[in-house]
Amino acid sequence: MKIGLVDDRMIDLDKLNGIVSRCEGLEIVFSTTSAEEAYDQIKKETIDVLIADIEMPHLSGYELADIIHSHALNISVIFVTANSGYAVHAFELNVHDYIMKPYTNDRLMKSIERLMEKSRTAELKGRLYLKQKNDIHIVQKKDIVFIERSGRSTTIYTKEERIKTYLTLNELEGELRERDFIRSHRSFIINIHYVKNFSLYAKNSYVISFEGIDAQAMITKEKVEYLQQHYF
Repeated sequence: MKIGLVDDRMIDLDKLNGIVSRCEGLEIVFSTTSAEEAYDQIKKETIDVLIADIEMPHLSGYELADIIHSHALNISVIFVTANSGYAVHAFELNVHDYIMKPYTNDRLMKSIERLMEKSRTAELKGRLYLKQKNDIHIVQKKDIVFIERSGRSTTIYTKEERIKTYLTLNELEGELRERDFIRSHRSFIINIHYVKNFSLYAKNSYVISFEGIDAQAMITKEKVEYLQQHYF
């Protein structure tokens, strides 16, 4: 599990480094007093977990968590702060934990352990099981670029392959409840992380191009506006 640490107080950052470095299975990708540097790393999605102070100059930990939440980035957040005033808003952003300073080493380690267990469970749930004639095809949900319904069959597109299934889009929507996926059109479900651009197709619809794949999908004008409001 890759972790980023940010706290504008060096003494607090050193404490975080000391605790996290003793936990097996963790890699500290960055450790910084600069929230701006943390923001640059977050945009690249180089980490799985961000442990952050809240009140920092120029850019707060709360704003970093808001960016992660609004862009549906797959990064968990643990706040370590001396300010209790953000607790309610923090959990609206679905942060993993809110730890008040001063805290014991054991308090943070237990929080990290809970997160690692949660991630292991999520990894199992992050697979789509497609029953076909004589076998079961297993697809990592995060690898799905988009899904298209055509006639009586459905095609799941990844960067590496195209998989046919007779599951309907309604059935697949039930399996893909992560914020990464939206029903862009009556015939398509898309993974927003792969979207590259929209091209006007007709008055009320656009063609979507994706990173790493030539195939394209459709999206309605209303869904484009929804994406602009909630994700981009």
